[in-house]
Amino acid sequence: MPVSDANESTVRAIDLFAGVGGSSCGAKAAGVCVVAAIDAWELAGKAYKDNNPDTEVYTSFCEDVDPASIERQFGRIELLLASPECTSHTCAKGAAERSEKSRGTAFQVVRFAEALTPRWIVIENVIHMRAWTRYQQLIDSLEALDYRCLPQVLNSADFGVPQSRRRLFIVCERGQKPPEIRLPDGMVHVPVRSVIDTNGTYKYNPLRADGRAAPTLERADRAIANVGTRDPFLIVYYGSDGSGGWQPVSVPLRTITTLDRFAYVRRRDGMHEMRMLQVPELQLAMGFPKDYILARGTRRDRIKLLGNAVCPPVMEHVVRTLVKSSPRREMVSAAGGGSDAGL
Repeated sequence: MPVSDANESTVRAIDLFAGVGGSSCGAKAAGVCVVAAIDAWELAGKAYKDNNPDTEVYTSFCEDVDPASIERQFGRIELLLASPECTSHTCAKGAAERSEKSRGTAFQVVRFAEALTPRWIVIENVIHMRAWTRYQQLIDSLEALDYRCLPQVLNSADFGVPQSRRRLFIVCERGQKPPEIRLPDGMVHVPVRSVIDTNGTYKYNPLRADGRAAPTLERADRAIANVGTRDPFLIVYYGSDGSGGWQPVSVPLRTITTLDRFAYVRRRDGMHEMRMLQVPELQLAMGFPKDYILARGTRRDRIKLLGNAVCPPVMEHVVRTLVKSSPRREMVSAAGGGSDAGL
């Protein structure tokens, strides 16, 4: 919803660590007006603005933004969305030193919550965040502000996204227990083949080209041994789940990361050929609309933007559940009175 269309009946939200805008995209689809977004990466801020021209974008660290100024400009904020830095929580970082400063960005959520007292908070992060030594401190800090917190692990594949992406969602509501996020009725898993362009748009190279790395060929051979010589498949790089470095196209894509890790292999004219999945395909596999604009930066930048993003359909379902759980009149009352209560 455009900011210019917001009125006293509109739920206003801000998006911290907004990235390319996956959370905002989902929240807007649920009828929420996202009035402000914050991200320190300039490229992410520009990509966000390309898709949300009416939203105020702060290209800053959250600690450098005064939340009170946002409320003065836009009125009462009832929903706080946040996806704090996650690379220092996840095993994807491998043996690199975990940065406590990076993990500590989650406490900016507490600072904004204390200043704005939104009705709801949704924090999205990798599931490994629960093993963080300060995780309980984060929950306790929010509960000290009268929030009840309900952590849930949600898989994007259960929400119609053609990707298996398990993430932690900490759903908080002020003054009462938030509703449980239930899976959509009748939803079936969408296979990754639904987003793969087979129309000849992209160039292929022979699988067994001179100089092809031996581990790549080993992954391909394992796949062919399972699916046969005729069916297409995906080679998966940088995996650590023991799946053999490949997957069929009949199931959702494995988790998209900030790395270029998926190669599509098909048989054509008696030989196998391959290419990497392209940004438009990964965009669809994240659940972004086809017309979502990703035109800035290099290919590597765009993959990083997507790999750090929240799947919009999941956030849409979460936000819709929250908004539907409480009649608007209760929300206005909770803000401190009638229709003049700071909205």
